[in-house]
Amino acid sequence: MNAGIAALRSPRLSTSGAKRVLSLPVVALAAVVLLVAPASQSSAQEEGASDALGQAIEDYLDAQDELAALEQQQEDLEQELEDSQAEVAELQTELEEYAYTASMTSDYQSTAALLASGDPQDAISALTMLQFLGESRAVRLNDLITRLEEIEATRETLDDNIAEQEDVTAEMEDARDEAARELAASGGDAADGPTVSDAPAAEPYEGGEGGCTEDDPTPADGCLTPRTLHALEQAQIAGFTRYVSCYRPSGSGEHPKGRACDFSSEPGGFGGDAGGGDYDYGQNLAAWFTENADALGVQYVIWYRQIWFPGNGWKSYSGAYGDPSSDHTNHVHLSIRY
Repeated sequence: MNAGIAALRSPRLSTSGAKRVLSLPVVALAAVVLLVAPASQSSAQEEGASDALGQAIEDYLDAQDELAALEQQQEDLEQELEDSQAEVAELQTELEEYAYTASMTSDYQSTAALLASGDPQDAISALTMLQFLGESRAVRLNDLITRLEEIEATRETLDDNIAEQEDVTAEMEDARDEAARELAASGGDAADGPTVSDAPAAEPYEGGEGGCTEDDPTPADGCLTPRTLHALEQAQIAGFTRYVSCYRPSGSGEHPKGRACDFSSEPGGFGGDAGGGDYDYGQNLAAWFTENADALGVQYVIWYRQIWFPGNGWKSYSGAYGDPSSDHTNHVHLSIRY
């Protein structure tokens, strides 16, 4: 867990939160029963959105693996091409030297002089070896030229396959991001959320600057900057899928600008001071945001009476009203630079 987050103070739970046993009138009981069906339906929708995101992530990762395999083939082929071209150049030089040597020893006078200069058998062996080396190099050169033609044809096909797989991967990425937005729109599920070490790192934002131009998929139903939407999607993809609300039309800060989101530490909405597993969820989410600050473009994070700025770490924070929402003890606030 992030060292700065680990130092945050654990909440104390008051006895006022203890459950009370109430005696409900028959009409009230009937109302409770009627509420069960919509709640179950909503839960099923959230579970379906969560399953869709999981499948979309798996499809995207499979597409990435296929693209990486094709790119590795391309790298290996380029290396073979480079090595083969170098060997062709070397063989051409050797063959030129062989042709020169053969031409100098092909006439009768040169051959007679060679035979008279020493052991005739050694001379004959030397001439035979010279001829063999020339022929073997010629065969190897022809083989390499054929292989170079095959490599060139394979390169063209591989380039087409990579371009096609890049399109598939981009489509799978778009589908994954859309599934993340749909999960945010459903209000999130009741997942415990990953620990910081289990959550995948956020992918760097590669878009441009922009105003509040993107639809806010959360129940706030406003607008977000492209970078803020990216941060929301990445948090959902990393497994932090509890209730989140982003845009707010009034007030100060980044919410009205579409540059902030509030991530509830509880499933289903904002409650009181987080404790137990809800507190751990907030801890892990806040730590994940700080560890991925560069990729996401984080301006600052607020969680449990603490505020984090890049380069400054965690500092004490006091809300204006002393309640869970103001003190951010029931949600993690994320603000993005633009």
